[in-house]
Amino acid sequence: MPAKLVFLGRLEDIAGMGELAVTPGPLEQVLTTLDPALAVELLGERVRMALNGALLGDSDAVVLAEGDELAFLPPVSGG
Repeated sequence: MPAKLVFLGRLEDIAGMGELAVTPGPLEQVLTTLDPALAVELLGERVRMALNGALLGDSDAVVLAEGDELAFLPPVSGG
């Protein structure tokens, strides 16, 4: 069973899709399978990540398991 990456906001526009099934494994390995421009955007300083609905404070040790969902949350502005 694959893991799933979910792209929200402007990241969905950059990815050209809302979600993508990927082979589970360490995040850095998963990102090497993506378009390099998208991977750079996903690792942006202001992009937050949520693993299975829980916000992550540190993305350095993320390892996706089968069935995991990793959402990328871009910064938002509003008023």
